[in-house]
Amino acid sequence: GALHDQLLKALPFALTNAQQRVGREIAQDLSRPVPMHRLLQGDVGAGKTVVAALAAMVAIDAGWQCALMAPTEILATQHFAKLVGWLEPLGVQVAWLIGSQKKKERAAMLALIESGEAALVVGTHAVIQEHVKFKCLGLAVIDEQHRFGVAQRMELGAKGEMADVLVMTATPIPRSLALASYGDMDVSVLDEKPAGRKPIKTV
Repeated sequence: GALHDQLLKALPFALTNAQQRVGREIAQDLSRPVPMHRLLQGDVGAGKTVVAALAAMVAIDAGWQCALMAPTEILATQHFAKLVGWLEPLGVQVAWLIGSQKKKERAAMLALIESGEAALVVGTHAVIQEHVKFKCLGLAVIDEQHRFGVAQRMELGAKGEMADVLVMTATPIPRSLALASYGDMDVSVLDEKPAGRKPIKTV
């Protein structure tokens, strides 16, 4: 797709081999007639967000909307700033929804989402509230998936018909590992860091 390639060219860094491999795995999933249910695991700083952004470009190129849900307003705001910087120069409109939003701004965002003008929606749990209506949600991305319950993750995917679901984490919990073990979830691992990243200690 054109948007995917444009974003790849516009990025101010080269993808690691691991990011390229995982990107191919996700793109293959997106092209299948059955919904994707994939866990993307990688340490902090391994580059999960850019992999998710490239996956979103594949879906948006095919005429679908995407949603990225994060567990806190701080994290959602960081994702929003980064994604706007990457995607708005390519003509992709990014909307956002958080709990502390002013009523007027929220109404404007909801209108953009329902009309389909907003190709990507970034937010917190606010994204899965009942009054949030997508025109055609095709890809749901959930960051720090261990911070959400199973029902919450299903609610986001259910905002679209047969939406693909990508969940991301630095710390997979036993429930996610069990899903992967029994074949209900595919797993991609970013086992390579971008050059210059300091070691991460996960405790």
